[in-house]
Amino acid sequence: MAHIQSVCVYCGSSPGSDPLFAAEARRFGRILADHGVRLIYGGGGIGLMGEVASAAALGGGKVTGIIPGFLVRRERAFAHEAEMLVVNDMHERKRLMFEQADAFVALPGGVGTLEELVEQLTWAQLGQHRKPILLANIAGFWDPLLKLLDHMRATAFIRQEYSVEVLVAESVDEILPMLQAAAARVPDDTLRGDAEAVTEKM
Repeated sequence: MAHIQSVCVYCGSSPGSDPLFAAEARRFGRILADHGVRLIYGGGGIGLMGEVASAAALGGGKVTGIIPGFLVRRERAFAHEAEMLVVNDMHERKRLMFEQADAFVALPGGVGTLEELVEQLTWAQLGQHRKPILLANIAGFWDPLLKLLDHMRATAFIRQEYSVEVLVAESVDEILPMLQAAAARVPDDTLRGDAEAVTEKM
């Protein structure tokens, strides 16, 4: 039975239009710290990235930020105590985030957040990993994507035999219990999947 020890959080480098997004990002950071779960994230110090990481670090949690060198100034690399890895490019960033995480959570965000999320869904659909993937549906942010996924199923572009489980939490309090329950259904030696096979495709 696998157990979640680290969570990769995808989220925006902007705070978004609703103050609830930032408030819930901070609350999730504190939850990770309180439960001793390491945060793996994109290394930025602004937007929702900065909110979740600051809350985790200030709560005494472990934080690993992974950021390409060209984004250090643009996203103001994190200022609190954390392991900060500066990498060459976006491909290396995504590879390391995948390797170090036991699960993936998407908070609200933009195109980059969506791209990272969909990549993990694709790899899971292709059987390359069995790490839980969860949408933090704060204020219904991910409702349009969930409708699109339903539409893809209804029109047979996501076939039943190749479907992938997407967890949906309406509150950040639900996230860790849902991830742990999903991980408990996966044997220890298969939670991480074939990381080498996955990263070779990047």
